[in-house]
Amino acid sequence: MSEKSILRRHWKLILNIATIIALIILIYAIRHQLGSTIKNITHVNGWALFLIIPVEIIDYHAQAKMYQHLFAIVGDKLSYGYLYARSLELNLINHLFPSGGVTGISYFGVRVSGQNDITGARATLIQLMKLVLTFISFEVLLILAVFDLAVVGRVNELTILVAGTLSTLLVVLTFLFAYVVGSRQRINSFFGGLTKAINYLMHKIFKKNPETINMATAKKVFDDFHENYHLLLSHWKELRAPFFDALLANLAEIMAIYVVFLAFGRVINPGAVVLAYGVANFAGLVSVLPGGIGIYEALMVGVLTISGVPARISLPAIIMYRVINTIIQLPPGYYFYHKSVNSGEIRRHGKPQHV
Repeated sequence: MSEKSILRRHWKLILNIATIIALIILIYAIRHQLGSTIKNITHVNGWALFLIIPVEIIDYHAQAKMYQHLFAIVGDKLSYGYLYARSLELNLINHLFPSGGVTGISYFGVRVSGQNDITGARATLIQLMKLVLTFISFEVLLILAVFDLAVVGRVNELTILVAGTLSTLLVVLTFLFAYVVGSRQRINSFFGGLTKAINYLMHKIFKKNPETINMATAKKVFDDFHENYHLLLSHWKELRAPFFDALLANLAEIMAIYVVFLAFGRVINPGAVVLAYGVANFAGLVSVLPGGIGIYEALMVGVLTISGVPARISLPAIIMYRVINTIIQLPPGYYFYHKSVNSGEIRRHGKPQHV
């Protein structure tokens, strides 16, 4: 039996095994954090900690509405419930398979594309636009955070350096994305070169077909991506709604962290949380462990410290936030993911549910 035949017959089993292995790695990675959280749980206000649940519900509500508004701009009306479930699925994928968000972008493109005129390129563009709007809306929060820290006298040279570096990265990535996809020639040159590189690498490794990804098909995808991007830009006034959805999602993420500090009886400067959250999320993208375990916590505590929050206060709070957040989010994400795999929806690219 050929390798392709084995993959075709047992793809569900392979996907489930890969996901379970990733879950085991994640649980193993947070084992010490889990023990620390259990030890500290008696020292927190349970009712205050419970607030993290409605805050996370608001976060995923904002993400689902953002997707809904973006798809509506390009003429696709997808149901709120469908997109809420996909948001939870995507969170699971990005947690378990660290790749700087690339796996999540690819998964969303496969998961949402289907027979209802939603191509993989369109779905991928929507996911990338969601990331761009998230970056831009976070810039607003970052400016407010630095101002807030300045008011209370917590802005020093290091704080300015951290905020400036983060802000520059956000702006550069946003403009780079707009520059590449804004021109048919540039998008074909950039992604075409990337496709050729992947084909060359696959050929060298497996010594088989030199064109693993068909270049003609890939060019059609790039053209579709470019056309959908300009369709979005032609309705730029309608991007205000998804922008405010992105802003709400960012606020909810930050509020979830702040709730844990409140549960510990600590009222800290919100600006410090915004700055630490931004740095930790960016750096966590390069972590080889699921969810950026280790890097995320270290950077959060480090940035909070230079912003005036002592490590003895921030460390237990951040560890508890990470553990509680994981416990709340991953089970529903796994439920929808497992349901999608076993129903065969992922393999046949799914049928998005329309309003």
